[in-house]
Amino acid sequence: MRRRRRSSTGFVVLALLLAAACGGTAPEPSSRPLKILVSNDDGIDGPGILALADALLPLGTVTVAAPRDPRSGTSHGVTSDRLIAVEESERQGTTWFSIDALPATCVRLALEALLPEKPDVVVSGINRGENLGTVTFYSATVAGAREAAFLGIPSIAVNLAAGKGMDYKVAAGIMADIVRAVGKDGIPKGTFLNVNIPALSLDKIKGVRITKQDTRAPIEFFEKTVTLEGATEYKPSWKHHEPAGEDTDIWAVRNGYVSVSVFGIAQSAAVSAAARKSLERLEKLTWK
Repeated sequence: MRRRRRSSTGFVVLALLLAAACGGTAPEPSSRPLKILVSNDDGIDGPGILALADALLPLGTVTVAAPRDPRSGTSHGVTSDRLIAVEESERQGTTWFSIDALPATCVRLALEALLPEKPDVVVSGINRGENLGTVTFYSATVAGAREAAFLGIPSIAVNLAAGKGMDYKVAAGIMADIVRAVGKDGIPKGTFLNVNIPALSLDKIKGVRITKQDTRAPIEFFEKTVTLEGATEYKPSWKHHEPAGEDTDIWAVRNGYVSVSVFGIAQSAAVSAAARKSLERLEKLTWK
């Protein structure tokens, strides 16, 4: 395959485009087998993690460390108030750790205490349902990848949109190609990838888009009900806005593309010179 120069962001966009391009040529395999850690937030017996672990096996050594029970929507919560039970088992020559903890803690525990050495790549998923826009802040699937990124390990969160055409085997195959590309070319330090795959058959997926996160808050609904006992309760639900632009994650998935967004672990935002000057007055506050 003809070599392309790396982009300034530190990873090869071409490799990612080839990675999940339907019917296209996959990236060249890494020169060495990869050590891969797989986790999720849907629980160790979720169909997504089973399909993912199976698809990644040809790439090297796969270890699974995942919550014992479903922990979806727990964001970057951690388990730190009690002892954590871990059960180890073997499935088709792969080590699986079932952990009674939140997803971010499962990843950290595996990296710090369970694995004999650090993996080359951490993959969190396959989540049932998309994690797009600001919904990602609530996602424990995304948190699992972020936790690994804290330690400087290339990591990916992967989500499959729910729908009639959702197929974990298809999504897992796409992820195997993306993981191969990441294992070969890397990800910039301080970042990780959030991948969202539409619920379509492989021949209907148009390709890959490198996207930015849609930053609008989801539309929230709270349906009020009153129980027979007179107590007031609210049932929460939400939906995404219509996509804002073709460069956003929501637009890509809605239009049949695999969305790959680059997320950072730093929460500090870039501000304009004028805004910085305005904020500098805070440095003059004193309490002496």
